Amino acid sequence: MIGHLAHAAGSPCPTVVLDSRQAPREEGALVEHLTAVRGHLSAAGGGHVLKMALVRPAEHPMFDLDYRFAQALPAGPDRFDLRGSCGHSILAAVVSAARCGMLPPLVRGARIRVHVLNTADSVVCDVEEAGADGARFTVSFVQPRAVPFAELLPDETPRTVLEAGGVRHEVSLVSAGNPYVFVDARTLGIADQRELFAAGPELFDRLVGIRLAAAERLGLPPTGAFPKVAALLPGEDGGIAARAVSVPAWHPTLALTGAICLGAAAGIPGTLAQDIAKEGGHTPGAPLALTTPGGRTAVTAVAGESAHGPALAWATVAHKQVSFQGSITLAPLDQRQPKEVDSCRALSTAA
Repeated sequence: MIGHLAHAAGSPCPTVVLDSRQAPREEGALVEHLTAVRGHLSAAGGGHVLKMALVRPAEHPMFDLDYRFAQALPAGPDRFDLRGSCGHSILAAVVSAARCGMLPPLVRGARIRVHVLNTADSVVCDVEEAGADGARFTVSFVQPRAVPFAELLPDETPRTVLEAGGVRHEVSLVSAGNPYVFVDARTLGIADQRELFAAGPELFDRLVGIRLAAAERLGLPPTGAFPKVAALLPGEDGGIAARAVSVPAWHPTLALTGAICLGAAAGIPGTLAQDIAKEGGHTPGAPLALTTPGGRTAVTAVAGESAHGPALAWATVAHKQVSFQGSITLAPLDQRQPKEVDSCRALSTAA
């Protein structure tokens, strides 16, 4: 099996993209397969690659690519979370699938429709620019029907009180793209954006504790990667400032699914995200500016109507750059091509 390595700007690590037609579908056998892949990557210097994407030509005629995500967990080489998705890895998968011939070559204006098997999401990747080393995209999470806001609240309320470390925290639990727990950083003793981005282990540990309490509330395993957690503040230059936790450290920016979820949350009355966005001067319906330690982006969440009132129709993030970083033969080590091993080692050095 050949693994293709691609990195979406803002992601904490590259993604290794695999042809799912060469992998088992049954979960137990798939975990064994991914464990072997992870071992080969580690032996070649790619142990930091914790995101895996399995792709194949889409089985449904509405889509171009079927995609399944696996998050490698730090608890052990055979530990994975297969429940959620990763927007950055979706883009890595599109670039890699085009490079290996599974998709046509990417050109400006091309539209790739991805079916996310983990979550049943429909993701549309519009190519803004394409070149020899990668591509830039506008990414839209499109709902097959407008989803009522109530269905995006897994605890059935815009605000929930969780207890972590003996302290009660008011949070918003929202699920769009991935489940997230959003908390106002000021309730954690963080005064402003600069302090939020400079915070260290104490804030990190408190957010992890809140995430674990949210996982228990939602019936998700505490050792998994979901829900994600992010601390929010009104942005100094408008919109929202966000600091998120990834696996197993601070996220350098904000997950693409996190931006999508935050954009959706800002449109739901009563959520912390909506109130903080208003404090940051956000106008409903306009692109929501997001500031993270790694830079700025914007998300546009488009509301529609359903039989149950206002609903999410789609959410979009533009200007997402992806770089293709090479391929590696995931076979016995003595069968590797030297150039492929060098590519993975170079990737490790760069990280």
